[in-house]
Amino acid sequence: MKAKENYSGIKGIFKFIANIVSWTALVILILIAIFLAYYTISNRIASQNNTDFDPFISLYTIVSGSMEPNINVYDVVVNKRVDSPNDIKVGDVITFTSTGNLTQGMTITHRVVDIVIEDGKYLYKTKGDNNLTPDTTPADYDYVIGKVILRIPMLGRLQSFIGTQAGWLLIIVIPALFIIISDILKIFKLVGVKNKIVKIEEKGELAKKERAIKEEQRKIDIKKRLNLDKNIDEPDPIKTTREMKIIVADKAPSKKVSSDKIEVLSRTEKNRNNNHQTGNKSSKKKKGTRKNNTKKR
Repeated sequence: MKAKENYSGIKGIFKFIANIVSWTALVILILIAIFLAYYTISNRIASQNNTDFDPFISLYTIVSGSMEPNINVYDVVVNKRVDSPNDIKVGDVITFTSTGNLTQGMTITHRVVDIVIEDGKYLYKTKGDNNLTPDTTPADYDYVIGKVILRIPMLGRLQSFIGTQAGWLLIIVIPALFIIISDILKIFKLVGVKNKIVKIEEKGELAKKERAIKEEQRKIDIKKRLNLDKNIDEPDPIKTTREMKIIVADKAPSKKVSSDKIEVLSRTEKNRNNNHQTGNKSSKKKKGTRKNNTKKR
């Protein structure tokens, strides 16, 4: 029993972790898809209007350690578009396109250490938190991409890992397949449960019909027993007859006697005959005794 409990516990923890990883990856993918959709649509609108594309939100991955320890390598910074030069203050971290000789055209994220206005233009002196000296060329407001509002630690590692085949399989394909398969299994379970419910309902209906038939048969049997069913023919009554016999006596008129009295009459007649015979015998004996008596005299 303990082994089963431990196995079920480990299985449950593994399933919980897999769900967290898969759902996290799914949320990240949804956010990336939303951002890409926004970026693509905005870029097309800007190209149709013959203007430079300036997105409201932009994400950049840090590839150097110039801002450590506040912003590390492989951290992702989220930038918000700056609509006015007065929105940038000293101490803000901005992302801009460099115009310096050594770093021209590169995208840099550094902290603002000073603001200079020349000929109506805002120039921002920047410096990396991990650098000893400020940048040689200040950032022009016209080349500022945005101000950093959020840092996502180590998201760049995930981004670079997803770029490989193994990362694509582990982070995207396998969790997606796991979610799809689990949903399909849930659908099959629901279908199985539905089929079981239908079978149970069919059995219930069949049982109700059988009970109704039995109840109807029981009522018919009760009606038959109580002779309440008028459609059932009643059996013919049993007819009995008595046989009549005529007995002729010596000194009595003829009478019709039923068969159930014949036996009584025959018995009385036999008794009379027996009495008559015994009477004759006794008279003979008396006569003999008389003769004997005369001789002795």
